[in-house]
Amino acid sequence: MTLEEQIQQDLKAAMRAHDSASLDAIRGVKSEILLAKSSAGDSSHTVSDVDIIKIVQKMVKQRKESADIYVRQNRRDLADVELAQISVLEKYLPRQMSAEEIENAVSQVIAETGASSMADLGKVMGAATKKLAGSADGKAISQAARKLLS
Repeated sequence: MTLEEQIQQDLKAAMRAHDSASLDAIRGVKSEILLAKSSAGDSSHTVSDVDIIKIVQKMVKQRKESADIYVRQNRRDLADVELAQISVLEKYLPRQMSAEEIENAVSQVIAETGASSMADLGKVMGAATKKLAGSADGKAISQAARKLLS
């Protein structure tokens, strides 16, 4: 079963359960998938699971930023809505790596690329981002690379 089919089934289940938090989050993902399909200009264009994961990661990041803003503005009610949607969206993402796992993977990339200084950061980031796509945040990869190269 593709990720898109899973999202469709979860949407139906959320509708039956009258789960508004799940409905809002899943409808948002569905909307973004439809936008991605239509942006290609071809109505028969399919969106791969990798593309859907990228869409969901972007949505999770946006909601985390919004929740942080709401907390700073003492709007806990709005932050709770965003956090509830994050928990729904995260089930469509692969397991996220821990900081230690990211650091180990980045050190392997550094060894493979022969990087030795901060001047090689771009080369390391390109290879590490490809290798860890979907399972680690770009910011965490960058922090690990900077730490290991300095």
